[in-house]
Amino acid sequence: MQTHLSLRLDGTPLATNTSSPRHIELGLDTFGDITLDATGAPKSAAHVIRDVVEQAVLADTLGLDYFGVGEHHRDDYAISAPDMVLAAIAGQTQRIRLGSAVTVLSSDDPIRVYQRFSTLDAVSSGRAEVILGRGSFTESFPLFGLDLANYEELFEEKLELFTELLKEKPVSWSGNLRPALHQQSVYPAMESGTLKTWIAVGGSPQSVVRAAHYGLPLMLAIIGGEPAQFAPFAELYHRALKEFGQPGQPIGVHSPGHIAATDQEAMDELWPHYAIMHNRIGKDRGWPALTRAEFDATAGPNGALVVGSPETVAKKITRVAKTLGLSRFDLKYSHGTLPHASLMKSIELYATEVAPRVRANLSQE
Repeated sequence: MQTHLSLRLDGTPLATNTSSPRHIELGLDTFGDITLDATGAPKSAAHVIRDVVEQAVLADTLGLDYFGVGEHHRDDYAISAPDMVLAAIAGQTQRIRLGSAVTVLSSDDPIRVYQRFSTLDAVSSGRAEVILGRGSFTESFPLFGLDLANYEELFEEKLELFTELLKEKPVSWSGNLRPALHQQSVYPAMESGTLKTWIAVGGSPQSVVRAAHYGLPLMLAIIGGEPAQFAPFAELYHRALKEFGQPGQPIGVHSPGHIAATDQEAMDELWPHYAIMHNRIGKDRGWPALTRAEFDATAGPNGALVVGSPETVAKKITRVAKTLGLSRFDLKYSHGTLPHASLMKSIELYATEVAPRVRANLSQE
């Protein structure tokens, strides 16, 4: 993708987007982490998947806006086929929007992804979305016979094809890594219009520019550091949209968190399970073991973890929404072995106590 965009992100402070969204969608994301049962033993992947469906039904019943399911190919996560889980959820829910968090487009086929999500849109009566990304794990590449040396080119080429599919016209396209298409139609067509498609971004300015180039909504994955550090990315995105002649698009945030009755209870409940998850991934990536002090700092007022009582969490989400000009905030509520009952309680508090506070806070601006 050649953008030729005269934008930079070189450490020079950029203006923070201080606009206050008066309406914000509040959603949930899960990777289907393998949790513990009442005896402290790990549940089967099948049991966890059924739990995820139950969690989504609760989210729908309580009026949340979005439920996202992530894709992984590891033994610590149960879900490798998010669209299948989402289809099951669609059959038991009425209004909540359903999508991925994320779909690893680099190791998938754009046509099959589009077909699966247009089918999900049909069975859910127009509630499907897809969030496309490269993913932070690479297990899918050898699994599907792909060369990691093509990591960047795979995503760029497949995203280019996917954006052609969004036009819902016969596609003529050619690239380097798959056969060309000539006036090829793809089915089923979307009944409710264009499939809403987000681009997930971690910490790459080029990825922000890519999303703007295609005129697609931006989903910032804020899993470390301070959310305020992402303000330059939001500003870069708005500037890039203008320079590419694209209309304004929403910005969302995916961020991990947990809610309990008090701040201390939420921190103490999450800590051991979060540490297990962090250290297991860190062992593969060469990270040092997470300390409680580091966890507490990340869960503090300025950190990426959204942890605490409903009041504390609502204040943090409100602050992030104002700083980045968000249209949606998705709480990644599952964390390693944290049990199903704790997840259900966190979802309940998020929907019934956090969401009203956030909306009230934003409506006062």
